[in-house]
Amino acid sequence: TEYFLIEQITYVCLGFGFMWLFYRIDYRKFLKIAPYFLLITLGLLVYTLFFGHEIHNAKRWIVIPLINKTIQTSDLAKLALFIYLARTLATKQDVIKDMKAAWVPLFIPVTLVCVFIAPNNLSTALIIFLTSILVLFIGRISLRFIFSLSLVVTILGAGVFLLGLIFPNQIRTETWINRIANFIKQDDSTFQVVQSKIAIANGGWTGLGPGHSVQKNFLPEAWSDFIYSIIVEEYGLIGGIIVMVLYIWLLIRCVKIVIRSPKAFGAILAMALSLDIVINAFANICVSVQLLPATGLTLPLISKGGTSLIMYSISIGIILSVSRIVEGHTDLDKNVSPQNIQPDENTN
Repeated sequence: TEYFLIEQITYVCLGFGFMWLFYRIDYRKFLKIAPYFLLITLGLLVYTLFFGHEIHNAKRWIVIPLINKTIQTSDLAKLALFIYLARTLATKQDVIKDMKAAWVPLFIPVTLVCVFIAPNNLSTALIIFLTSILVLFIGRISLRFIFSLSLVVTILGAGVFLLGLIFPNQIRTETWINRIANFIKQDDSTFQVVQSKIAIANGGWTGLGPGHSVQKNFLPEAWSDFIYSIIVEEYGLIGGIIVMVLYIWLLIRCVKIVIRSPKAFGAILAMALSLDIVINAFANICVSVQLLPATGLTLPLISKGGTSLIMYSISIGIILSVSRIVEGHTDLDKNVSPQNIQPDENTN
């Protein structure tokens, strides 16, 4: 057990290191590198799809040479996508209402990222798509365009599903069907769901105390996918509510940054990254209490895992960078509203 403790402490230290590094970097520097960052991550997604490291019948990781550690490329891709969406929405406000102009710079990247991730990680693809839709809405894309994108992605998703029936070894269609069927039945036939419910019931109001969880010895993925159940078992309903309040507080703080930001890029970027964290968190919590089918989503900044922790730490660092620049803006009008946020200069 000491190995896992030391490993996780190392990831936490790396997370704080990356958080501080990206806090010190001026977030506006991402305006120029965003397209290249997205292209690189799209290439990594394609490589993962065909040659990725397989765990639990899913190819979601690639192995980093020399250190022999895995990295989940979807975490890297969604960070690149949200930075790119914020950059495009901020710099092309004058043409963004034109549907032909919007398809290439906005809708195609969202579609490609979701389609490349979906075969091995449908839940992450759905969360990325939902967050992207909200970001587009915040960026003043018309509902007609958003509906068109949703329709296209739905059709492509149906195509991926049909391909999974033909190539079950490449696409996890059978797993999706089983999880949805078990969720609809609500008959406690899934071992994970039963153990998760027991953990939550054991917690009561105040919990069994830190480290005194019983179900962590029986609940699969108790340290990642179902960590929230163990939190409730050890800290009770009160501890579970506190965790949810912390995520909501993060979102509220980011909304305040958006309201005070004089530039569109910083406002949209902070909002996109905070929405990604909070939506993932509540999706994980909903799975633990059986409000959603079982997924492979982790609880941001809490679950065990290197890639997830570092990527979310980078997101927090970027949000703090936006906050730092906004707070240091000498001509900042505290009454700036989202409607008055100025678009950023067009970046070719």
